[in-house]
This record gives sequence, structure tokens and C-alpha cells, in this order.
Amino acid sequence: MHQPTVRYQNAIMDSQRWQGFPLRDGDIVISTPAKCGTTWTQTICALLIFQTPELPHRLDDICVWPDMKTRSQADVFAFYEAQQHRRIIKTHTPFDGLPIHDGVTYIAVGRDPRDVALSWDAHFQNTDYDVVLALRDAAVGNDDLTGELTDDAPPPLESAYDRLWAWMEHPDVQIGLPSMLHHMSGFWAQRQRSNVLLLHYDELKSDLEGQMRALARQLDIEVPQQRWPELVRAATFDSMRSRADEFAPVLAMWRDPQQFFNRGVSGQWRELLGDDDLRRYEEQVRKLAEPELVDWLHRGPITTTAAVPGR
Repeated sequence: MHQPTVRYQNAIMDSQRWQGFPLRDGDIVISTPAKCGTTWTQTICALLIFQTPELPHRLDDICVWPDMKTRSQADVFAFYEAQQHRRIIKTHTPFDGLPIHDGVTYIAVGRDPRDVALSWDAHFQNTDYDVVLALRDAAVGNDDLTGELTDDAPPPLESAYDRLWAWMEHPDVQIGLPSMLHHMSGFWAQRQRSNVLLLHYDELKSDLEGQMRALARQLDIEVPQQRWPELVRAATFDSMRSRADEFAPVLAMWRDPQQFFNRGVSGQWRELLGDDDLRRYEEQVRKLAEPELVDWLHRGPITTTAAVPGR
């Protein structure tokens, strides 16, 4: 097993919490940049494993995020040690921050970063930070915490346009365009490995059944033909949103659990970005990732002409 070479940490997560985690052959590690379809991919994997739209537990009681500081490391280890079924493990840690085991499948999901930025904006507006702080305090304590989750945090930007550009330049290891493209670049470089899978958010949107069937083959999971229709229906965005109490992670964190599944659409950025913005965006993206990955994330060349001019 290859050990991590980089540690990623911020107020909410610390990849060092993977140290000593007992991986098993058959484990599925879903490692996505946040807001790229993490919960969606967890749901799909759980549906394939249990092969019923009525999962035996809430999704949060099937797979959790070891890095997140709202549970103690000991509780996370015990949670997974007790599981007898094939395990699904969620993380937002890049490839070089994870222990890599040949018997484990690692899944990363990409998405147009412009849509990720707007999904993050909705995520921020829907988060109850008092609950986050209380959970963190109970798990690891808050004595070390300063900055954006505390009373010292700067007031939020009023304009959605300004918040989008703030995300584009955010320096955090989990939040922002640099972090997202670093994460995807690490998995892109490893995509030839037999146990590394890359999915794209837009392909899940356009061909959910085809993507689920392909993933089942990659994971060596056999699904009886008659079960596919109900499993695919259960994995749709509308279905997850209507069952948000079952699928939204850390349920108490959200002002409205259904809003965790906000819009689930692509191209929202066209409502905010004009032609000059898109040229500025492309210049920034090209500095952060190789051309082939950039084209893959955007499903072709970056659109530099806005369908809806201006903002």
C-alpha cells in the first residue's frame, strides 16, 4: 500500500485522519472535489451494492467522511470496522493525500468548474455554521479554530457575481478553483490505473443508466436486469431531492435539507458571466491544469461567448 505524500487540512478537514485506517479489498473510495456529485456517486454505489431503492440506513449511516472534524477519528474507524457489507468511503482529499491500496477502487468525479462555483455558493447559503461548530467542538474541540467559521469571519459578499470570482481565486485546500483543478489533476494523472475511475457530472446527467451500468461492471457488481429501472429512478436528482432526509449528509447542518440538492443543472454560469469574464476565466483555468483535462471538464473547448450577455 502506498502512503500519502501530502497532508491537506483546514478548519473542517484533515487528511492525516486517514493514518492507520484499515482499508479492505473491495472498498470503494469516492474522492471528489466538493460540489461535483459526491453524494450522487455515494448514492449510486449504495444502490448498486444493496440493489434496492430502499437502502437499509440513511446514506450518512452507510458512508461517512473520515477527514471531516465533526466526528472523532476513533468513531469513524469503529463505524467502518463494524460494517460487513462492501464499504463506501467518502472523501474530498486529493489522490496524493490518500493511502492507495491495489484492492481498493478510487472514484473521482469532474464537473465544469463554473457550475461548481455556483453550487458552492448555494452550499454556503444553506449551511448552519452554528451546528457545524457545535459538531466540531464535540468531536475535536474548537480551541484551535480561528477564521472564516468564527465570529472573526469577514461578512459575506453581497453579489453572486463577486462570490463566484472569490471562489475562483480562493486559496483553501478544499474550496476554490485552484483546489478543484489540483484535485482533478492528481486523478487525471492516475487515470490509467485499473483501480482509478473518472466520472463526469454531465454524463451522469445525460445518461444515468448507462453510467450506472458501466460503474457496476467496473466494480464487478452483477445487477439482475429487472432491478435496473427502479435503481436508476432512485438515483435521479429529483428522487434524491424528494428524499433529502435520507440522502443529505450530516442532516443537522442544513437550513433546508432539500436545498442541499439545489438545482443540479449545468450552465447556470451563463446567467452571470459575460464574454470578458469568460476570457478571464479561460486564462485562469489554463494556468492551473493541462489542456486535455481542461477540455474534458468542460466537455470540449471552453465556451468563451456567453449565451446570456453580461451579468
